Amino acid sequence: MTALVTGGTKGIGHAIVEELAGLGATIHTCSRKETELNECLKDWKAKGFGVSGSVCDVSSPAQREKLMETVSSVFKGKLNILVNNAAIVIQKPTVEVTAEEFSTIMAINFELY
Repeated sequence: MTALVTGGTKGIGHAIVEELAGLGATIHTCSRKETELNECLKDWKAKGFGVSGSVCDVSSPAQREKLMETVSSVFKGKLNILVNNAAIVIQKPTVEVTAEEFSTIMAINFELY
């Protein structure tokens, strides 16, 4: 099985990468932070997991497009599992959320191709 897990270097995303890899899946993940991604990739390699990764800010349509091209190339067009984990939360009353903040939330949380 192949899987793409967005935001796989921290929190729930990290746990999902480890669980899927531990079950034998080949994973590609992404992070906005290259240093953090490289540290995780090194750790996963030491554990014998088949995990690759790339730097991607999923709020950027161009970066999402590049991510999908990378994933398609890495997995030779075969993606079995998508875990759209990368997300943000703006903690304030809904009526105080600006249009720009709402657009950012939607881009990051829902617009993965």
